[in-house]
Amino acid sequence: MFSGAQISLYPMSDDFVGIILKAIKALDPYRPHFRIETDDVSTLIAGPPEQLFPAMRDLFVAAAQSGVHCTLSAAVSRGCPGEPDSPLCTPQTDMPDLPLLQRIGAAREAVTLAPRTGQVIAAQFSLYPLGVGHHMDEIYGCIDFLKSSGVFDRAKNFCTRLAGDAGPVFATLSEAFLRFGAPEGHVALDLTVSANSPSPNAPR
Repeated sequence: MFSGAQISLYPMSDDFVGIILKAIKALDPYRPHFRIETDDVSTLIAGPPEQLFPAMRDLFVAAAQSGVHCTLSAAVSRGCPGEPDSPLCTPQTDMPDLPLLQRIGAAREAVTLAPRTGQVIAAQFSLYPLGVGHHMDEIYGCIDFLKSSGVFDRAKNFCTRLAGDAGPVFATLSEAFLRFGAPEGHVALDLTVSANSPSPNAPR
């Protein structure tokens, strides 16, 4: 399997370089498990699928704690048939192929155990379980989970909005990514996260 995320971090500040370089240090604990490649557009983190969202959480929270408006954009994928299998991406935890209702329950339970960070964020994402004959069943199951996750905000055109503490929000994103779609199938997720937005409807 190959799993990874192409991520771009955008602090809305004249000191964006300093904020980004400081935030990148939050990835240090993950470096032994990841291949990390950076260019002028984005950073690839490739590694165990269950570590992708904790790493993005820690990176984004480190930047958001600067107090400036920050956004993160990510394209996340697992099981892409166009990428070579990598031992680095072997899941570190067993994720059994359970019936849909059991997966929804397991996802809810995992979110309740998520650590709190003290950083309020908003996120919107779209999930694409590719190559699954009953992909709409997986999507509807994921929606059922999201609505009971505790961080569901609302449905939007083409995506779902989450809001709340970064810990449960990123845990919800991770569970959506890991538990819906075939365990060995191709699943993609498109994500935008925001914190400290000056917009009037931003979460406080």
